[in-house]
Amino acid sequence: MRELPKIISVDDHVTEPATVWTDRLPKKYHDVGPRIERLPVKEMTFIGGKFTAVPGAKGDEGPLADWWFYEDLRRPLTRLDTAVGFDRDEVTVTGITYDEMRQGSYKLKERLDDMDVAGIEASLCFPTFPRFCGQTFYEAQDKELAMLGVHAYNDWMHDEWCGESGGRMLPLGLIPLWDPQAAADEIRRNAARGFRAVAFSEIPSNLNLPSIHDADGYWLPFFEACNETGTVICMHIGSGSKMPSTSPDAPAAVGSTLTFANCCFSMVDWLMSGHFTKFPDLKIAYSEGQIGWIPYILERADRVWEDNRGWGGIADKVLEPPSQLFKKHVYGCFFDDPHGLRSLVEIGEDNVTYECDYPHSDSTWPHTAKIAHEQTLGLTDEQVYKVLRGNAIKMLGITHLK
Repeated sequence: MRELPKIISVDDHVTEPATVWTDRLPKKYHDVGPRIERLPVKEMTFIGGKFTAVPGAKGDEGPLADWWFYEDLRRPLTRLDTAVGFDRDEVTVTGITYDEMRQGSYKLKERLDDMDVAGIEASLCFPTFPRFCGQTFYEAQDKELAMLGVHAYNDWMHDEWCGESGGRMLPLGLIPLWDPQAAADEIRRNAARGFRAVAFSEIPSNLNLPSIHDADGYWLPFFEACNETGTVICMHIGSGSKMPSTSPDAPAAVGSTLTFANCCFSMVDWLMSGHFTKFPDLKIAYSEGQIGWIPYILERADRVWEDNRGWGGIADKVLEPPSQLFKKHVYGCFFDDPHGLRSLVEIGEDNVTYECDYPHSDSTWPHTAKIAHEQTLGLTDEQVYKVLRGNAIKMLGITHLK
């Protein structure tokens, strides 16, 4: 059995401890800022991709859950947030408390122990309560408080989750999506203290934000800051708050099968945007997007670039074939895609990174290293190193790991 390199996972998740914001926000915001209340579950449904939850009152009967309260938002922790440790059939849209979940979901020492079990040396974690790119703060009414909430999350990420991990947790920042200049300022503030990744929406227009093609250049300050600082724009599936499906009444399993679709659409957006011409050092990554779909899209995009660029609106800004831009600027991220690995030569062995997705229901934990071994049997030692470790080091500019 081939000895694998220690894995660097570029997509995991953290369930924020209850005091992230109450420890950092001014006291005047403690009654409206993010905070945890333990209350019964009065109602919880997940139908057609729409999640509804209503807490009961203290003293009411019923199962308890820990709820995030923020302005008018009432959002419970669920087993979907922290599914590891439960049998697959027990992973349902059910409320949960911190006591009931696997402790590595929110406690650093326990997370590092769980990483050791799975052969993972380092991990990049997306948020839970703020959602994948900070949509919770974007949707909030009080934008002054929301800005403080973004800063508080990034400070906690730097000081505690990563700062106390001995370099094993890799910082991923949030930005205020509603203010691109403030977003650029936050990119530079974070880059100065070691952040090399930021969460962003794969399709901002799904959030009623300007698209990356915006004629007025809404996102340009943010893109420029990322280009300048070497900050990778990481776009997790669902970071547009809209998952692909076929119909409103389709079961959730349909959307779960199609999660790669938003990444596919988004990558074409970026390849045809001209931003890689304007920002030659900009890098993007598709977290949890899988990789098997990439060869066809690159082949099709190249053909469109050859045949249709005259009338397609890209002749003056997309100056290279999209497949070449992909090689220079884009990383695919996967956790369980043997088909994609069989297509590695077509995708590019320098453009693929690995994930564990702890503690979500798709996670390969605790068998991450075993699955990685099985699925990389057809690769060379050099390819295995790149996919499981080396490409992540390159993508994130990691200097403390070899």
